[in-house]
Amino acid sequence: MAKFVSEKIKMRTSARLAAVQATYMIAYGQLPVDEVIKDFVKGEVGRYVIKESFPDKEEMIPVEQMDTEYFTSLVKGVHSNKEQLEKSLSSYLNEGWSFERMDGTLQALLLCAVYEIANTLDIDVKVIIKEYVDLAYAFYTKYEPKVVNALLDTIAKSVRGV
Repeated sequence: MAKFVSEKIKMRTSARLAAVQATYMIAYGQLPVDEVIKDFVKGEVGRYVIKESFPDKEEMIPVEQMDTEYFTSLVKGVHSNKEQLEKSLSSYLNEGWSFERMDGTLQALLLCAVYEIANTLDIDVKVIIKEYVDLAYAFYTKYEPKVVNALLDTIAKSVRGV
């Protein structure tokens, strides 16, 4: 039983990573949602991540198999609620910050995270926040993961009352 639960967690983590990538591709590549989803599910896109090591060496690492149903529902949910999610996110940003000024990867990550916080009530919000903070560390090395953590924590308290 524990192995099955562990495998399911890894598959959800991979689904979240792929959802962030797909959300970015849809927004900035202006690609059709269903086409992007199909490419990820078939494994034509998003199957590897780059692992950087010293000195100036990069290695392609295969991503764990993902929960395709979870991935599909997450990407479709974000896409169909994108405008509302952006407005919601903007309302939580400190003065001087705007959603539009964030880079595309951070936007995609936050859209997926906020969608999950608001719509996957069967998953502990702390798990969702940790997953997206970990993803932020995969993409960024500076202050962004801390911003993601603080922002998602504030949103979770407001949305879920935790």
